[in-house]
Amino acid sequence: MPIFEYQCVKCMKRFETLVMSKDELIQCPECGSEDLKKQLSLFGFKPAGSKFVSSSPSSGQGCTTCSTKTCSSCH
Repeated sequence: MPIFEYQCVKCMKRFETLVMSKDELIQCPECGSEDLKKQLSLFGFKPAGSKFVSSSPSSGQGCTTCSTKTCSSCH
């Protein structure tokens, strides 16, 4: 049961969802549209200008946006 990332073509919302089967109907959680583009998932990769931060414990620094330095409590 992999987690996939999608972007809605209608409202541009980007989201992740757990896909139970290849026949499962996936809808945007924001607007309900089924017009989605599957995104390339790059775990731990921070694109320029993004707010994504790796919460990997192997980095040794933890999250840089959290006061607790652990992402599990805030995002």
